Amino acid sequence: MSIKSTEEYIDFFTKLNMGENVPLLSFVNNERMVLKQKLEYKNLEKGPIQIGIKILEDLVIEINESGEKAVLEKYQKLIGEKYG
Repeated sequence: MSIKSTEEYIDFFTKLNMGENVPLLSFVNNERMVLKQKLEYKNLEKGPIQIGIKILEDLVIEINESGEKAVLEKYQKLIGEKYG
């Protein structure tokens, strides 16, 4: 599965239903670490992995600037509008 947008990462995180046990920022940092490790594999296509890392890095910046709650609300609203 290749996640191609911030909305998809937020939707994935929300559907994992980890509640208050795992903050979004921790999830994002862990995902970014995993993707960076995958870049070292020779048999994987690097493009989608690099896109995922960029999305996650931008999300970290947004969380730090706006706060986790605001980011979750923003993207959950966008997801709701998109998928109704």
